[in-house]
Amino acid sequence: MKCEHCTRKECSKKTKTEDQENASVGVPSLAQENGEKGEFHKLADAKIFLSDCLACDSCVTAEEGLQVSQQNAKDFFRVLNLNKKCDVSQHKVLAVSVCPQSLPYFAAKLRLSVTDASRRLCGFLKGLGVHYVFDTAIAADFSILESQKEFVRRYQRHSEGEPALPMLTSACPGWVRYAERVLGHPVTPHLCTAKSPQQIMGSLVKDYFARRQNLSPDKIFHVIVAPCYDKKLEALREDFPTASHGSRGADCVLTSGEIIQIMEQSDLAVKDAAVDTLFGGLKEEEVRRHDGASSDGYLAHVFRHAAKQLFDEDVGEVTYRTLRNKDFQEVTLEKNGEVLLRFAAAYGFRNIQNVVLKLKKGRFPYHFVEVLACAGGCLNGRGQAQTEDGHADKALLRQMEGIYADIPVRPPETSAHVQELYQEWLDGVDSPRVQEALHTMYQGPGLPPVSRDIKW
Repeated sequence: MKCEHCTRKECSKKTKTEDQENASVGVPSLAQENGEKGEFHKLADAKIFLSDCLACDSCVTAEEGLQVSQQNAKDFFRVLNLNKKCDVSQHKVLAVSVCPQSLPYFAAKLRLSVTDASRRLCGFLKGLGVHYVFDTAIAADFSILESQKEFVRRYQRHSEGEPALPMLTSACPGWVRYAERVLGHPVTPHLCTAKSPQQIMGSLVKDYFARRQNLSPDKIFHVIVAPCYDKKLEALREDFPTASHGSRGADCVLTSGEIIQIMEQSDLAVKDAAVDTLFGGLKEEEVRRHDGASSDGYLAHVFRHAAKQLFDEDVGEVTYRTLRNKDFQEVTLEKNGEVLLRFAAAYGFRNIQNVVLKLKKGRFPYHFVEVLACAGGCLNGRGQAQTEDGHADKALLRQMEGIYADIPVRPPETSAHVQELYQEWLDGVDSPRVQEALHTMYQGPGLPPVSRDIKW
């Protein structure tokens, strides 16, 4: 039985057995490890199956499978419990970074406004023993700004002999892994080299924030809360600046659903708390997002920037035109009857396969494509908004889309903190440090040398 994401015959899809459906493993609470009554009486082990993401046996090595299997609530509680021990040399500073697309899920599940849900989540995590809770929106600012600049450079150097376009976004780890491990050339040269928000957040926490706090990167345990399971695989990438210090940018990724499960089984008294920033005592004043209906909105931001930089055209509201289906949309910039820019958004693997087919045949009309593995975008990640039988909870998703649409949009260009970080952290917007911290390289074509079927 093939994985629904992939057309490869050799890809196999794992399904839940009856024993797996009924299995649950107790996770020791902070108090239980010391022999006291626990706050959490029973927490099911995170069960990730190959139908949840792109990790077919052609994409995941045995070593990667083992590493991903360790990214669960048990690992999170292991560090929390370790910090309760007397040996302070073993203590870790625990930082949690939350993706903006997770917040509508928490708001809907907790029946709160998105701001109140953010404060409730922050208060809960700090009640457990987390030291800092961050919003990854600032990392998305960097990723979008670098994507904007890269598109303009690609457009200006593009030629028939050396095509630099189309540029395909690289923020979705499921799509990137599929492109690297399965598609290879001619797709990977078109991937934007800007790191994803998760990768950049890892650098911000383990590099910039660690230095501000006079900490070694390996003294920080950094957890990402995200809407999809593919983020767990993304955490294994070794191209973070902190990798040379033996510390990954993200030590553990938990899905929104895993966090809600912990909250629902807790009797912890929660005191709401404001989200932290990377700048000492400053707190996040409000929840904000980027200009995408269900994602970080790379298309809209890059489109406006390119229209201004390349053609001196100011674009206000971006108008989307639905083509094949609601997950394949087109945006064009036209002047005097001529199409100057043609962008597209392709969500879900049916649309991605169509994009790849046309790209390989050389019949691709787009300059830029925002690519996301999940149909419906990041809000519909399989780590949230799912029914118990593993299907999309459409009613909950519609509610989340409404909540997300109401969050104020703040363009990344307007962030004073980002401009400050470019100077203080990266030595300027065009320095070599920018390339090291905010850009990546992709693996060549071909599959990993050792792979296996795995159940996570």
